[in-house]
Amino acid sequence: MEAALAVELRGIGKRFPGVAANHDVHLSVRRGTVHAVVGENGAGKSTLMKILYGMQRPDEGEILLDGEPVQLHSPSDAIGRGIGMVHQHFMLADNLTVLENTVLGAERLHGIGGRARARIAELSERYGLGVRPDLLVEELGVADRQRVEILKVLYRGARTLILDEPTAVLVPQEVDALFGNLRDLRAEGLTVIFISHKLDEVLSVADAITVLRRGTTVAEVRPDQVTSRRLAELMVGSELPSPETGSSRAGEAVLLEVEGLRLTEAGGERPLLQDIGFRIHEGEILGIAGVEGNGQAELVETIMGMRQPDAGTVRLAGQDISRASTRARREAGIGYIPEDRHRHGLLLEAPLWENRLLGHASEPELCRRGIIDVAAARADTRRLVEEYDVRTPGIEVTAASLSGGNQQKLIVARELGRRPRLLIAAHPTRGVDVGAQSQIWDALRAARREGLAVLLISADLDELIGLSDALKVLYRGAIVADADPSTITPEALGVAMTGAATSPEAGG
Repeated sequence: MEAALAVELRGIGKRFPGVAANHDVHLSVRRGTVHAVVGENGAGKSTLMKILYGMQRPDEGEILLDGEPVQLHSPSDAIGRGIGMVHQHFMLADNLTVLENTVLGAERLHGIGGRARARIAELSERYGLGVRPDLLVEELGVADRQRVEILKVLYRGARTLILDEPTAVLVPQEVDALFGNLRDLRAEGLTVIFISHKLDEVLSVADAITVLRRGTTVAEVRPDQVTSRRLAELMVGSELPSPETGSSRAGEAVLLEVEGLRLTEAGGERPLLQDIGFRIHEGEILGIAGVEGNGQAELVETIMGMRQPDAGTVRLAGQDISRASTRARREAGIGYIPEDRHRHGLLLEAPLWENRLLGHASEPELCRRGIIDVAAARADTRRLVEEYDVRTPGIEVTAASLSGGNQQKLIVARELGRRPRLLIAAHPTRGVDVGAQSQIWDALRAARREGLAVLLISADLDELIGLSDALKVLYRGAIVADADPSTITPEALGVAMTGAATSPEAGG
């Protein structure tokens, strides 16, 4: 006998200016199961989950929890009904302990002392979370922070958990541990709704899968009914091309040379980068693997001129640019896909054609005698939108109105559209669906064939191994291993990233 429905969404619709985010969406989630929701960026997954969590109100349709129709006006309403959400970007205060983060805003439940500590210990043990309540959050790695977020919603009495891209920043061993936690939650009768773009992971952990396409439900399947390729085809509505294999033949010319790069924390002595050195040739992709927080962001910002190193040199095509401004580096031919598209990649309230100009406003094709050529900027934006399949009603809409994947494709189009010599790509496909990911990978490969040099930073180990011609492992600000993408496995690379002794596969 099948379990009763914990969540049922019937005919949900939600419109925003110029776009219908959801239209006639149906979702049925049974109690005590792990239910995955998949779909391309812009398919309506995030909007649907925000509706279920009370962050947005549907324009039409009905929400039923445990068979009862409900109105959810806010996250507080959802929490009161036993729904909790763990967002992709964690919402923790680094300067507070695990205990303080857990009880913050929920002090009325168990106070802030012994009763709260006892409840945290009980939940941690029951669900295998292994949290330590007195540690500061700033001392925790990504996987431990995620467990604290799960603990927070359990502490508030959640019986249904929404997890948004929970494996996006985890290495394989951490993914395995998370899935163990999810199975423990399911065994205790809790329900998990799991949004992901990693289809192999979805197939390994989900009991049922709902596929959204262009804002509506197109299928509900069981993992034993589909392959990851078939699931991807359901998402995009057509067959996928066969993936390209093999790496490029790098040219002789060195495009980027980094030597002896050192950087310490502002106002402190903690090293952020320690004697970093490497070369990237024409037509070569160098991948940097590392658990987040081990110096990747600092390395990118130093190469881009956003930070000044304590020592070391950065050369572009033989020219020392160590003291050059970010603008000068851009004008010398460096493209930049930033890690945080909202903070460093877009002006969310500006139209797409203005976002096209970011970092490129001084280019002669777009600027005449110091004045922006608006007509040229608009024309070039239309070209890029069409060439890179950025799905938008037009170039006058704001960047905020696009889905995350289409925002990312706009940035990739902008950075590759002017044919840079070197591309710094930090997490170029983070949070995008399989269709957009494939398009971005194809664009990077095509540019590499034409001689582009790429420094690739990614938390997706399959992406790193599949795209890179060479790999280096960054740990605590230092390069600790080289790896051959043609032989190393994600598991072996994950071990090297944790600082363990390097294996032969990792070039130890």
